This record gives sequence, C-alpha cells and structure tokens, in this order.
Amino acid sequence: MNQKITITIITLNNEEYIKGCIESAWKVADEIIVVDSFSTDKTRKIAKNLGAQVIEQSYLGDGLQRDFCVQFAKNDWILNMDADERLDGQMIKEIQAINYTEAAYDAYAFRRKNYIGSRWQRVWYPDYTIRLYHKDRCRFAPMIIHTSLATKNYQRLQGNIIHYSFKDLSDCIIRADEYSKLGAKVLFENNRKVSVWEPAVRGLVIFLKFFFLKKGFLYGYDGLTASLIGALRSYLKYAHLIEMRQNAPSSQQK
Repeated sequence: MNQKITITIITLNNEEYIKGCIESAWKVADEIIVVDSFSTDKTRKIAKNLGAQVIEQSYLGDGLQRDFCVQFAKNDWILNMDADERLDGQMIKEIQAINYTEAAYDAYAFRRKNYIGSRWQRVWYPDYTIRLYHKDRCRFAPMIIHTSLATKNYQRLQGNIIHYSFKDLSDCIIRADEYSKLGAKVLFENNRKVSVWEPAVRGLVIFLKFFFLKKGFLYGYDGLTASLIGALRSYLKYAHLIEMRQNAPSSQQK
C-alpha cells in the first residue's frame, strides 16, 4: 500500500455485523473510526475490543453523519463502509495497489453485491458506489438517506463490497417501507406534487427496469423477488407522499 488509509463506519445497534466489518477493514486500514448513534447493544464494546476508535454522536442524517467522521481521521484517504459490509479479495488488492500520492482521481467506486439473507441478488448488481476518497476533495451529499459522494472525478474499479443488506425477506419488506417513508418525507418537505397514479406508474417502471432491462427474469425466484421489492419501494414512496399531503394542514399542500 502506497499510503495509509482511514476507514470510517457509522453504526446503530449493529452488534451482529460489526465484528466482520472491522476484521475486513483492518486488511487495508491502519486506522478505523466508528461513529455510533448511541447503540443500546454491544456494538461499541465490540468495536473498541477490535481496535477501532469509537465516537458517540446523535444521528445527523446519512450524509452529515458520514462527513462527521472525517474530522477524526489522521489520513488523507478515507474508505467509508457500513457495518453490514465486507471487502472481497479483489477489492483489497485494488485498494493496496493504488498510488495515492500520484492519484489522478479524487475518489474510487466499487461494485456492490447486495444480499437478502444468504442469497446474492444479481439483478441489483453491479450497484457501483463511491466509497474511497480524498477527504479534502470530496463530501457526502447532505441527505437523510442513501447519500453519495459529491464528485465527478472518480474511477470505477472491479472489486466488490459484500453487502448483507437484509436479514431475510421480512426484513427487506419492513425496511422498504421505512426507507420509502423517509424518501417521501424529503419530497414532501420540498413541496413535491404527486398525482394519484404516480405510485403505480413509478412502481411499474422500476419493475420493468429490473425484470426486463436488467434481465431479472434470468434469475428465477431471486430475480422476481428483487424486481418486486424495487417496485414496492418506489410505489410506497409516492403513496406515502400522497398520504402526507392529504394529512397535512391546507397551508402545507399548496
């Protein structure tokens, strides 16, 4: 490795995942910083026992929380991870091979393998995500959920982030509803107008995208499930938005 790397992880009640994440992270990092939103389980204890620096901070939103970590990093290059993520062998080799001193890019993106339980959802692949970046050149967008690094000067690499996205199908459906509510809240706060047909149209478009354009039909049960989950999440986002607008005082509906 040409330069030392800091890995940052934001957590909340991730005791079943954090050990594997940190053990994976140490393969490329010389410093790991965990910013925890006051977990009530053993997340902080496990992280400390594995050598991570642990800082407590109330949740600021996805983007702001990830950026909050940066101030504690001693290195210029940062790899941001979630507690339920791991690095595969190819990703480790690519990170170690980068000449950071002469890097022409501000950041690097990796493919992500998303799982429901033990099943890799190929229809969601490659799901590129920018995670390795120079802390003085990039910032996360200040979004409540599913933020991304705000940079155009990045390179896609071929290594994979192994992402244990959901424990099982029930967890997937529950969180689809939770995430869709958060997404709807953002739209509502931005006074986004929505028609009665938009949830169905949005859901159908996402289903067609995953099942046909991304060839989900080739993956049998997994392809159909992933396509339907994507459609459900999109449908619920706009359905929740309609509900929020209907329940809001008349002054907020304009």
